[in-house]
Amino acid sequence: MDETDARLIAALRHDARASLSDLSQSLGLSRATVRSRIDKLRARGDILGFSVVLREDTLRDPVRGLMMIGIEGRGTERIIRQLQGMSELRAVYSTNGRWDVIVEIGTDTLERFDAVLFRIRALDGVVASETSLLLSTRKSA
Repeated sequence: MDETDARLIAALRHDARASLSDLSQSLGLSRATVRSRIDKLRARGDILGFSVVLREDTLRDPVRGLMMIGIEGRGTERIIRQLQGMSELRAVYSTNGRWDVIVEIGTDTLERFDAVLFRIRALDGVVASETSLLLSTRKSA
C-alpha cells in the first residue's frame, strides 16, 4: 500500500459514500485511477467492506470506555473467553506492552458501566486495570 492508497482510504473513512468524481477531485487523481485502486484494495483484502453508523448506535451506548487489563501468568486465553461472553463489551483486543488485553465497554448508565468494571476486576487472574471513559468522538474510522 502506497501513500496514494493511504490517502484514498482516509477519504473513504471520512465518507465511504463519496462518489468517484468527488474522490478523484479531492485526491487529484482520475476517476479511472480511483476506481482501479478501490478495486485492487478490495481484491487484496485491504478493504473488507463498508459500513453505516446510525445515530441509534451511538445513543445505545451513551457511556463508553476503554479498560486496559493486566493478567497474571498464563490465564490470558481463559480470561478472553470469559470477556467475550459479556454483552456490554463491544470489542476485546489482545495487545502488547504494559497491558495484556484492552476491552471496549458500552452501557446505558454509569452504574452499569461500574458494574461491568467490578465483574471484570473480579475475574481470577486479573491483577491490574486502568479505565478511561470516552467523552466525545473527534474522528471516527
